[in-house]
This record gives sequence, C-alpha cells and structure tokens, in this order.
Amino acid sequence: MSRLKLEHGVSKVRRAKLQSSVDQTVADDIELLAEWSNNETNFVVNELLRFALTQEEDFQKYKASAAVNAARAAIPTKSAPTPSKSVSEPAAKTDATVSNAAVHA
Repeated sequence: MSRLKLEHGVSKVRRAKLQSSVDQTVADDIELLAEWSNNETNFVVNELLRFALTQEEDFQKYKASAAVNAARAAIPTKSAPTPSKSVSEPAAKTDATVSNAAVHA
C-alpha cells in the first residue's frame, strides 16, 4: 500500500470551492496534520483526497474510460460520402437498356 507524504510548507495552489461536512474527529485530525506539516488545512484536505482517489483502482479505471469516451465524443465523425447517385445511375441505364430491348424485340 502506498503512503501519503506531505511536504512541509507547500500549500499554495489554485482551488475550487467544495462544501462538505466531516466528522469532528476527522476535522480535528486534519487540523492537527495541517499544524504538524506547516500547511493550510485546505491543502491537507486536498492532499488527503488526492491520495485516496489514486488508491481506488476501480475509480481510476472508470476515470480513464470516461476520459477516452469524452475524447471520442469530442472528435467529429466523418460520414462517408453517399455513392447513391453513381450506384443508381448505372442501374437506371441497365433498366433502360432492358426496356428498349424489349420494345425493339
């Protein structure tokens, strides 16, 4: 099993707001971990979540397949040119030849 490693004092990152409630004991441990590592609480929570997400193999497989599917959806599919005119024209000529031959016979 991998280990979580927090670098001391490197908590400046771009953030998006995510509201969540955690058990008080978890919040206390996060605060203590932030104090121990000399990082902001937000950074510690991000690192813990990032670590947990990388450890979940089924989620990682889902994430990879979702990325592949999104990439496929973003690529416009080229529709093959419809050769209906070129196919139907010889058929029409053949029919005309057969009907002309029947008329002349």
